[in-house]
Order: sequence, then C-alpha cells, then structure tokens
Amino acid sequence: MRVLVTGGAGFIGSHVADYLLERGHEVAVVDNLSTGKRENVPDGARFHEADIRSGLGEVFEEFRPEAVAHQAAQMDVRRSVREPDFDADVNVLGTIRLLESCVEHEVRKVVFASTGGAVYGEQREFPAKEDHPQYPVSPYGVSKLAGERYLHYYETQHGLPYVALRYANVYGPRQDPHGEAGVVAIFCGNLRDGKISTINGTGRQTRDYVYVGDVARANVLALESEAASGAYNVGTGIETDVNRLYELLMESSDKNDLPPEHGPGKPGEQSRSSVDPALAGSVLGWRPEVDLSAGFRETLRYFGAV
Repeated sequence: MRVLVTGGAGFIGSHVADYLLERGHEVAVVDNLSTGKRENVPDGARFHEADIRSGLGEVFEEFRPEAVAHQAAQMDVRRSVREPDFDADVNVLGTIRLLESCVEHEVRKVVFASTGGAVYGEQREFPAKEDHPQYPVSPYGVSKLAGERYLHYYETQHGLPYVALRYANVYGPRQDPHGEAGVVAIFCGNLRDGKISTINGTGRQTRDYVYVGDVARANVLALESEAASGAYNVGTGIETDVNRLYELLMESSDKNDLPPEHGPGKPGEQSRSSVDPALAGSVLGWRPEVDLSAGFRETLRYFGAV
C-alpha cells in the first residue's frame, strides 16, 4: 500500500513511517520541518518539504497515495492557549485542505492523529471510553475534535473512510520537549545534563503515558484493518502523576541526587487524564506492550541519560 505520512519527520510520524516500511508498505513523508527534523525521516521513504495548509496537491499528483496517516499538527497545548488562531489554522484548516486532496485523488483511507489526552476535557470517568462526553478545555483539544467531526463529514458526504486514534500522552525516542507529553523529554534532558527539573503546580496531575512504538503499531493496524472505523483510544488506561513520573525517571537513570523543584501551574492543563484502550483491542487487535520502566529506559538511552 502507498501511504503518505504527514508530519513524518516529527516524533510520532517518523516512528509510523518506520513501522510502515518494516511492514513492506511504500511510504512518502511530508513535513514543513517547523518542528520535525530531516534526519528523522527513515531511509526508504520519499521526502517532500511542504505544509499541509497548502493542500499538498503536487505531492498527491506525484505519489498517488492509497492511504494517508495524518500526524502533522500544532501539538503544543500551551501554544494553543496563547495562539488559538494559529492552532486552528494548522489543525482545522490544514486538515480540511488535506481531506479535499484526499477526495480529489481518491484516497481509500485516512488515519488521523487525534487526542484522548485533550478531547475529553476534565474527565468524569477514569479511564475514559470513546463515548465519554467531549468538552475540551484547550484550543488544541477543540481543534482535534473538530478534525474528527470533519472526518465524519467527509466519510458521510464523500465516502472517505477514516479512523481517528485518540492518543494518550505519547513519549519515547525522538520526542521534542513541547506540549504536555514533552515533560518526559524535558526531564530526560535535564537528568542527562545534571540540571534541576521544575514540576508545574503540585505534580499531582495525572496522565496516561503510552510508548511511541506502541502508537506507531496502532496506526499501521488501523491502516491495514478493513473493519476499523471511527474513533479509538490509544493508551494504557493507567494514570501516573508527574511526581511519580519524575521518580521513575530518576530511578531508571540512577540520578537520585536531582530532586525536582515546583513552579506555578499552567493554564489549559487538565488535572487528570487516562483513556480505556479496550475498543482498540477488540477491533484492531492492539494493546500496549511496553510498560513505563522499559519505555523510560529506551527514552533515557536515546537522550544519553543512562
């Protein structure tokens, strides 16, 4: 299958491209390199430097993708709070223009990187199932939910099948220190450099941390599945607070002499978040395989912190 990976020079997208190539698919990567890195693009994938907001007409004409893994996004929650117009420009208008190209060029499937960490807002149930009420508390969450709704529209009106994967907080090698999940990358870099880390607020806010290799596998299973449709959570269902997260990283790096400091809380942050991956298990055959200890060791090794 010919698969176009948007944002494929970025953290998650490059791992998706890696796994697609391992599975024998033909891959093209498009990225504007605003946050992605050219060196992340795997050997064997074609690379196009372009912005999804252009619609990517030339890329579609040249590569003729059969499927699209749409990972490109403005993914920093805090930037979305500061610049909601920019967030919507990339995540909403960029997605619409991409979907227009998919329809024009008869793409057979779109897999969309959504968010379980932000789309549900302040959760009422833990872990959240896919039918949990969706009231995002950040512009980023709003824009990702809008992307899902546009996908549903394009499927209904234009017959474009889609799967939306609602990621928990993804971490792992190649992660940049942006957005909420970027705290793992920030802490790893500080531990490597012997610097004190700052935890925002009390540190009792929880997240569901899922390893990037598991997320890449979920994308490929969704692309290859004939039965999958709609939204699926991609997470572990386990809450870990930031204080415990830092403790685990210290233990894994043997840097127990670097206790963290605490700073003020940040606007737009949720107090708790975790998602139930059971539906992805039953439909996609996907389950998280890498636990925090193993995932943190791989991440610390990538950052040179062990």
